[in-house]
Amino acid sequence: MMKTWLAAGAVALTVGMSATIAQAAPVTQPGEQVGLAYGPLPEGVYAINTFSWGRGDAAGAPDVGVNVPILAWATPWKVLGAQLIPVIAIPSVFVNTNNPAPLGNQSQSYFYNPFVGNIFAWDLGNKISAAYLVGAYVNVGDRGSLCNGALIVTGCTPVLANLASTTIRQTGAISYTGDGWNLTAALTYNITVDDAARFGGRVGAFLGPQAQADGLYLDLTATKTFGKFEIGAVAYGYTDLPVNRNRLLYANYARVGTFAAGGLIGYDFGPFKAQFMVTRTVADRGVGAFADETRGWFRIIAPLYTAAAPAAAAAQPIIRKY
Repeated sequence: MMKTWLAAGAVALTVGMSATIAQAAPVTQPGEQVGLAYGPLPEGVYAINTFSWGRGDAAGAPDVGVNVPILAWATPWKVLGAQLIPVIAIPSVFVNTNNPAPLGNQSQSYFYNPFVGNIFAWDLGNKISAAYLVGAYVNVGDRGSLCNGALIVTGCTPVLANLASTTIRQTGAISYTGDGWNLTAALTYNITVDDAARFGGRVGAFLGPQAQADGLYLDLTATKTFGKFEIGAVAYGYTDLPVNRNRLLYANYARVGTFAAGGLIGYDFGPFKAQFMVTRTVADRGVGAFADETRGWFRIIAPLYTAAAPAAAAAQPIIRKY
């Protein structure tokens, strides 16, 4: 069975900011790493695509889809015993609004800030592996706002405010993959480079500086493989970290957080592996329209290229006759 893992991440959405309440949005999509294990890979190039779609229970909550395509190169090189695995991801976000009358609805999509980074992966023995992922979401993603047909200065809502700044991502993870199990815990710490970054152009001038906070994420996986089938449980949580409320931009800042859990079923088709998950929010703080979200996930994991195994040396007789 293919060993699975996750390199980098995706996104979230900020909708409904006002001039009186400032909130940050998670930069890495909460739950993006569940169902995956971290560790060294056979030399080659691998692709992972994770798509999810969800909507909060609150009236007017938007439908939000996230797609995270990842490419990773498992190199033959090591540093301090860790395999080097460069990764790149170019996530995208899809938003369908569900506004009350008389506001119109819009369907929009955005390319998110691309992620570039590297995984350092260690084999610790006894089917236990560990990894350290470090990289950055570079602030070159789409800019925009939902204006619902109104003028910029009268009815706009900022979309993806977390695109305004580059964000440094660090993830530490440990996995046990023996006897068909995947027991993985991954802890991610995101650092906002500019916590008062602005978008460019007319919309950016109107929106002004975007409130952002550092974030902490926890992704948990416990699955078991039976033949080609995989089944198990997943859970994930996110919280932003304290901000300086003495600054005007953060004087009325409202902290956000969420925790969700669900189930996973997967199947190994040989050339690729597929996973399907459904998760449900079990606790939240300050996420408004995103509260009590149900989200479906679909993932494809496939090796695009793997290096040929070295040819075995021909057997030599122990005693030779001359």
